[in-house]
Amino acid sequence: MYLNKINLFLVISICLIFFFLTYYDVKSSELKIIDGDTIHLNGEKIRFSGIDTPEIKQTCIKNNEVIKCGIQAKELLVKMIGNKKINCVREGKDQYKRTLAECFVNDISLSSYLVKSGYAFAYRKYSKKFIVDEDFARSNNLGLWSMKFDYPWDWRKKN
Repeated sequence: MYLNKINLFLVISICLIFFFLTYYDVKSSELKIIDGDTIHLNGEKIRFSGIDTPEIKQTCIKNNEVIKCGIQAKELLVKMIGNKKINCVREGKDQYKRTLAECFVNDISLSSYLVKSGYAFAYRKYSKKFIVDEDFARSNNLGLWSMKFDYPWDWRKKN
């Protein structure tokens, strides 16, 4: 009987260890926002999956005025996060070894928020998840949709 309790304890312990080693939630404590779709969270570089935002140096045109739309996308993300905790759900790694994840603040998807606000695009090459949000932003002329812009993937090819 005593040996069965030890075996049971060992099995439960191994299961708990396995659970904690494979748990994919990342909660924030140390955060650095790199640009509109990339953050460093607790030393891990995280790229928001399924979206693409303008690069930091990227500009757009609105009313014949040059707008730093890459910086605007980052500032929108900074404002949305504020001092709130971020919860990211990992989805894998990209070709640059960055963690791909969807991140949330107060159960609101940051990716969905950025796309629906018009400062990110559904990255259809990799995901169809945010197309409805993009359609909303485009039809309401929000964010980048009110400007002349290059898609980030096209801008990167040129620059």
